[in-house]
Amino acid sequence: MDYPITAVARLAGTTSRTLRHYADVGVLEPSRIGSNGYRYYDSAALVRLQRILLLRSLGLPLPAIRAVLDTEGTEGTQGTDASAPALRAHLEHLRGEQQRLDRQITAVLTTVEALERGEEPVPEHMFDGFDHTRYREEVQERWGHEAYAHGDSWWRGRSDADKESFGKELAGLNADWAAAASRGVEPTSAEAQDLAQRHMTWLSSVPGVPRTKSGSLPTGYIRGLGVMYVTDPRFASNYGGRGGAELVRDALAEWLSRSS
Repeated sequence: MDYPITAVARLAGTTSRTLRHYADVGVLEPSRIGSNGYRYYDSAALVRLQRILLLRSLGLPLPAIRAVLDTEGTEGTQGTDASAPALRAHLEHLRGEQQRLDRQITAVLTTVEALERGEEPVPEHMFDGFDHTRYREEVQERWGHEAYAHGDSWWRGRSDADKESFGKELAGLNADWAAAASRGVEPTSAEAQDLAQRHMTWLSSVPGVPRTKSGSLPTGYIRGLGVMYVTDPRFASNYGGRGGAELVRDALAEWLSRSS
C-alpha cells in the first residue's frame, strides 16, 4: 500500500518539506510520483524513514545516515545486524529518560500526598529527578568543562526572580516558535526572522557559549545548535515537536545567510 506524502509526514511527526529535502539529498526517495506530481511512499520507504528518524535522533547528519543506509542495503543481513548498536543506544537513552520521569512522578506524588495530609513536604524528596546538572557530562563533552562551569556558576548565582524571568523569556520564545510552526510559517518569512533575531539575542545572553574574537557567536555553532534541536527529542519538544524544531533550524540558517 502506498501513502501520500502528507499522510507520511503526519504519521512520522515531520513535514512534507522535510520529506522532499530527504529526496533532494538522496536519503529517502518516494516509491512513486503520481501523474499530478504527488509523492507516495510504500512500506519499504516507511521502514527506511523510521531508520532515518532514529539515526537523526542519535545525532547523525544526513550524509552519514545515507552512508549507513546504503551500506545496509548492499550488505543484506549483515547490514541489518549493523543497525543493532544504534537501536541499543537509542533504547538506553529512552530507558534513562523513563527512569528520570519515574523519579519526577514519585517526587511530585510524594509532595501531593504530604500536602493532602496537612504535612510539610520533605525537601530531600521533592526534587528527585529534577537535577539540572544531569546533563553535565554531555555539556562538557560538547563544549568543554569551562563552558559548563561558567554556565553552572552563572545559574547558581542568579536570584529566584532572575531565574523566573529567564525561564519566562525562554518559555515565551519556545511557545512562539511552536505556534508559528503550527501555522505553517515559512523560515524566510518576516515572522520567522523576527523569532530568529529573538533567539539569537537570547543565545547571546547565555554565559559560556563559544564566541569569536569579535565576541559574536560562531556560525558553525549556530548551525550545529539548529541540527541538535531537530535530532535530539529533548530539544525538539521545546518547539512543539520535530516540525517546530525544523522551523527553528531553517529560520536560523536563513538569518545567518542574511547576516553574512
